[in-house]
Amino acid sequence: PKNPTSAGVRHQVNVERGLTTSSPEKSLTSAHKKITGRNAHGHVTTRHRGGGEKRRYRIIDYKRNKKGVEARVVSIEYDPGR
Repeated sequence: PKNPTSAGVRHQVNVERGLTTSSPEKSLTSAHKKITGRNAHGHVTTRHRGGGEKRRYRIIDYKRNKKGVEARVVSIEYDPGR
């Protein structure tokens, strides 16, 4: 292990989250267009905004109103939007 560089890191424990390394299910993702700092014409109106890693929006069912429907967890995936 690496030596701690600050008091907060001294007792830090890394947690294995069990996330999958495979690519996400295509039907559960959608495009996430970046328009940061631009107006309706696409011109930069606010400087120093934008850039970053390209990412897709993950479609998640928050209602969970499917009682009686059998299902199983196929994989646990990382969500870049949270």
